[in-house]
Amino acid sequence: MAGQTLKIDDLPVGRFHIKIAALTFGAHFTDGYILGLVGIALTLITPQMDLSPAWQGLVAASALFGLFVGSLFFGWLSDRMGRQKIFLVSFALITLASALQFFADTPMQLFICRLLLGIALGGDFCVGHAMLAEFSPKRHRGTLLGSFSVIWTFGYVAATVVGTLMLSWGPDAWRWMLASSAVPAFLVLVFRIGTPESPRWLVHQGRIEEARAIVHKHLGPHVELDDEIGEPEHAGFGQLFSRRYLTRTVFNCLFFVCIVMPYFAIYTFLPVILKTMNLSEGLGTEILLNALLVVGALIGIGCTIKFSRRGFLINSFLILAASLFLLAIMPGNLAWLMVGLFGVFTLVLSAVSNLVGVYPAESFPTELRASGIGLATACSRLSSGLSTFLLPVSVAGLGLMPTMGMLAAILLLGAIISIAWAPETKALSLTAAGRAIIPDPDRRRKPHGTDMDLPAPQRAR
Repeated sequence: MAGQTLKIDDLPVGRFHIKIAALTFGAHFTDGYILGLVGIALTLITPQMDLSPAWQGLVAASALFGLFVGSLFFGWLSDRMGRQKIFLVSFALITLASALQFFADTPMQLFICRLLLGIALGGDFCVGHAMLAEFSPKRHRGTLLGSFSVIWTFGYVAATVVGTLMLSWGPDAWRWMLASSAVPAFLVLVFRIGTPESPRWLVHQGRIEEARAIVHKHLGPHVELDDEIGEPEHAGFGQLFSRRYLTRTVFNCLFFVCIVMPYFAIYTFLPVILKTMNLSEGLGTEILLNALLVVGALIGIGCTIKFSRRGFLINSFLILAASLFLLAIMPGNLAWLMVGLFGVFTLVLSAVSNLVGVYPAESFPTELRASGIGLATACSRLSSGLSTFLLPVSVAGLGLMPTMGMLAAILLLGAIISIAWAPETKALSLTAAGRAIIPDPDRRRKPHGTDMDLPAPQRAR
């Protein structure tokens, strides 16, 4: 209504929200594209550089290891220095490192280039999530944050298409494949110039007038700051492990880990896995599963809107664990049933991956948000890097089916962790979600839920 004063949390989605979303979505497309290309590129790099299995694993996982470092460092730095600078610098580094891959002549040079890529991607991952969460209205926050996974999946699948088309360019085609990520990265960098600082972060630095000016300029003169002004807590990783935040910190790290370990291990080496399972008929099965990744990501948006965060996560983990366990014990002569189970696994895994963009952003207050997202991302990328590195070693030593069984056990662990600790943050404002107190474990559980379930005025009393 014209002239009515609104809070940031209560706004409809406007042009500025779409711009910030597009800039962060572009980053996630680039992330998916960079990580998706390496599996195809390795089919050419391995014979040309005579890579050992260990070097194959290191090159495949190098960007993920970089993401671990970048998420930790830039998440912490963002909570101290602000979001906007890292929002720009990260993509300048991504553009440069992408282009430098073209000139790599040794496995070590390629490893270093992709490690730098990962460091920059890790910084952008936590800052981008924090920026979009802090500008997003409450009603649409889950949809916008959950859409990260969709765009990431489009980038990952686009890499498969581009890489497959480039294979015919000759033995040096991998150089063009890997360097091609500089194109979307440069476009994102250019369009990010002029992005304002997060007003929520400015408020917590005591820079109220700057925050108010940004809100009025970009969201409208009738929009006011949300009620975040109070006594800010000290920002830093130590606070994440304080009594108040420990449970949600551990939960966000572990549920994220339990999703991405099977995801990266299986889909980085999908062609090899399908061949080992005798499911590779040309490119048919691989194309089907990549298409299901996209469909599943789109379904995940609807699930994020319709279902509770907690219920969606727990049920997805249970379905994933069951389907992967059945794949591990299924006789090889039931090919179509195995493809069907793989399809269900792919759909659900892609759908629930939407929550990795939602839960960490909703679980921490503004002064700890980027650090919390960064720590959860760092743990997820370190574990996914390890699983990517170890999968070929495990398959060679133990066989594919025992390896799949271990990945199923990780998914079951994710279900147990979620049943024990997953909060429900869907209906809370960003301020209330970040400030909600996980109950003291020494206190008796309240009969009607936790303080996380209560509106902010009731928690304050």
